[in-house]
Amino acid sequence: MSNSASYRRTQALALLERLEPGAPERVAQNLDEFHGDATEILLGFAFTDVVDREEISLHTREMLTISMLAAMGTAPGQLEFHMRAALNTGVTREEIVEIVLQVAVYAGIPASMNAITAAKSAFTSV
Repeated sequence: MSNSASYRRTQALALLERLEPGAPERVAQNLDEFHGDATEILLGFAFTDVVDREEISLHTREMLTISMLAAMGTAPGQLEFHMRAALNTGVTREEIVEIVLQVAVYAGIPASMNAITAAKSAFTSV
């Protein structure tokens, strides 16, 4: 495929722009430098095939994404990105705080502490 403007790529980058203006260029460049099909494969699947489905709102999906990334504790960059994206889709700081507190109950204090670091950074950049 190699950098073609496929439907999946175009739709994925459009959704990424809704989540964080300016992000598509950075993310696509990074993925395209890795491999010409990486944007199509990774973002096409994630954002076009799954996240863009209408059955759950983008607002709710971002809250779910924060919860899962925080609980995983292994993706700090993506967690901070999705916290900013959540704020851009109407999730409040208070809702993010509540998610982080609940992460402590179900995923542990270390995961919550890492999420607090990401939240503090996301809150200052939006």
